[in-house]
Amino acid sequence: MSRAVLVMAGTEPAVAVRGLRKSYGDHEVLRGVDFTVATGSVFALLGANGAGKTTTLSILTTLLRPDSGTARVAGRDVVLEPARVRESITVTGQSTSVDPVLTGRENLVLVARLRHVPDPKHAAASLVHQFGLAEAAAKPVGTYSGGMQRRLDIAMSLVGDPQVVFLDEPTTGLDPAGRREVWRVVQALSGSGTTIVLTTQHMEEAAALADHIAVLHDGRVTVQGGHQAILEAGAADTLEDAFLNLTRNQATP
Repeated sequence: MSRAVLVMAGTEPAVAVRGLRKSYGDHEVLRGVDFTVATGSVFALLGANGAGKTTTLSILTTLLRPDSGTARVAGRDVVLEPARVRESITVTGQSTSVDPVLTGRENLVLVARLRHVPDPKHAAASLVHQFGLAEAAAKPVGTYSGGMQRRLDIAMSLVGDPQVVFLDEPTTGLDPAGRREVWRVVQALSGSGTTIVLTTQHMEEAAALADHIAVLHDGRVTVQGGHQAILEAGAADTLEDAFLNLTRNQATP
C-alpha cells in the first residue's frame, strides 16, 4: 500500500508483543511471539488454521491470559490493566454479532447506549452515513446480504471511537463481492488513521489492506515487515507463494 502510516517519532506502538507463550495442556500454541504494530497502521497476522492467530488476538483483547511474555495495547499491559485495554479497543470476530430482528440503525443505537455514548442516535446516524448503509438503515438486518451484515458489524465495533480495532478473519464465509465490501470499509478506516490489526488466511486480502505483515508459523512469527520484505524472505514474486515457501516443511527449533 502507498498510504503513509500516521506515526510520529517517539510515539508508543499501538501494540507491542514480546515473548508471548500459551499452551493448552502439552500443546504449545504460542512459542515466543514477537511483533509491534505502529499507531495508525494496518497490520496483518498471517497463518494457516491452527497457527495461533485467534489465540494471539484473544490475549491482546484480554479474553485469554498468556502463560508468559508481555503484550501492551494502546499503552496498557493486557494482564495488569485489562479494563483500561478494553476501554481503548474493539473486536470483530469471525461471525457477525448483529441482531437480525432489529434494523441496522437500531443495532447501532443499542450498542451506543450500552457504551454510554452521549448521543446514541447521532452516533448511529454518523456511522450509517460513513458505512454507506443509509438506504438499508431502516430495514431488519436479517434482510441484509452477508457483506452488508459484516459492514454493519464493523460499524458497531467503532461506536465510541476505539484506538485499536481487531478484526479476526473479517471476510470468513463471504463471497467475493462481500469480501470486497469489507475491504473498502477497512481501507476507508485506515485512511482516517485508525489502527487496525487483522488476521487472515487470504494472501490477496493482506496484500490489499496491510502496511505491515507478520507470518505466524509453528507458534512463532517467522518473518515480518512490508510486502517487499515478505516477498524477499519467501523468495517469491507473489505474497501467496512467499507464504507457502515460508511455512512449507518449516519447523521452528
